[in-house]
Amino acid sequence: MRNGIVLFTSDRGITPAAAAKAAEDRGFDTFYVPEHTHIPVKREAVHPGTGDETLPDDRYTRTLDPWVSLATAAAVTSHIRLSTAVALPVESDPITLAKTIATLDHLSGGRVTLGAGFGWNVDELTDHHVPAKKRRTVLKEYVEAMRALWTQDEASYSGEFVSFGASWAWPKPVQSHVPLLIGAGGGPKTFAWIAAHADGWMTTPIETGIGDKAASLKQAWADAGRDGSPEIHVLVARKPTPEDYAEWTEAGVTELIWGIPDAGEDEAVAHLERLAVKLGLTAPTS
Repeated sequence: MRNGIVLFTSDRGITPAAAAKAAEDRGFDTFYVPEHTHIPVKREAVHPGTGDETLPDDRYTRTLDPWVSLATAAAVTSHIRLSTAVALPVESDPITLAKTIATLDHLSGGRVTLGAGFGWNVDELTDHHVPAKKRRTVLKEYVEAMRALWTQDEASYSGEFVSFGASWAWPKPVQSHVPLLIGAGGGPKTFAWIAAHADGWMTTPIETGIGDKAASLKQAWADAGRDGSPEIHVLVARKPTPEDYAEWTEAGVTELIWGIPDAGEDEAVAHLERLAVKLGLTAPTS
């Protein structure tokens, strides 16, 4: 299994660039950042972790822009993959977002993975004029439209929520296919969406029964006629047991995602160092 690092970015503590460089230097495979454009003060949306409208902490209100954050990380690294955990594509204009992601992939030498969510905070989605009950459809159209812009010389798209005529858009991503992971609770509806439109699944912090859910995802993948196997990235939210590692290995988990605090640089890097030693990671040789 590969190992990634997620920094819940904020306007305090270690910068994304410093965290990504420290993670790459210690042998981690991927650097992840989240996205929230804003948090409405008055909300009815239930947070999946707290079970009500309260937030676990104030980082949700202080989150940095993910694509600017990853661009700064790209400038000081050369190997580590750059991903989101998770971004909310439907809260941006799809044509502009396609340009942003393609530019980052171009400038980073093809290191971008798009980790996307449907959006649990429906109040946030509402401010972006995204109908909560249609958010999966909106994301599907965004993904299809962006892929058209990334792969076609003259791209066009016609859907319910995204529509544009024949257009030129460069740069194209270095990668022939920008990987898409969906970060959402594991269930039949999510797994069918992934099998139809994405490349893998990113678990939520409160996910349980990952082995059984991975089997369900693989069945949905096969039912959709997909070749190979889906990527499965596990967000590690507690100290794993030997039984956890055994379950993840049996399930074919491809990457574990470990969190680091948005503390000062010295504290955050020390945390990374301890984690790298515990995982037996070594710095890349080239």
